[in-house]
Amino acid sequence: MANSPQAKKRARQAERRTAINKARRSRIRTFLRKVEEAIASGDQEAATAALRQAQPELMRGVTKGVLHKNTVARKMSRLSARVKALGA
Repeated sequence: MANSPQAKKRARQAERRTAINKARRSRIRTFLRKVEEAIASGDQEAATAALRQAQPELMRGVTKGVLHKNTVARKMSRLSARVKALGA
């Protein structure tokens, strides 16, 4: 357990950041789930719209340090390929 005042403060800060990061990650997953559902339904318009809404949320996750840049790039690439394939 933290003994010094600095360590106690750090523990409090870590707790706060964890809650914020958890909420942000949950929000990102919700947007991704909406894209997945639109793809599963076969509706390309809805999938495209959902992907457009998910992209800024994913990028925000990168800038806030919740997700790695390459992880988001990979997810966006795979999702956009699947949305594009719906039209074919």
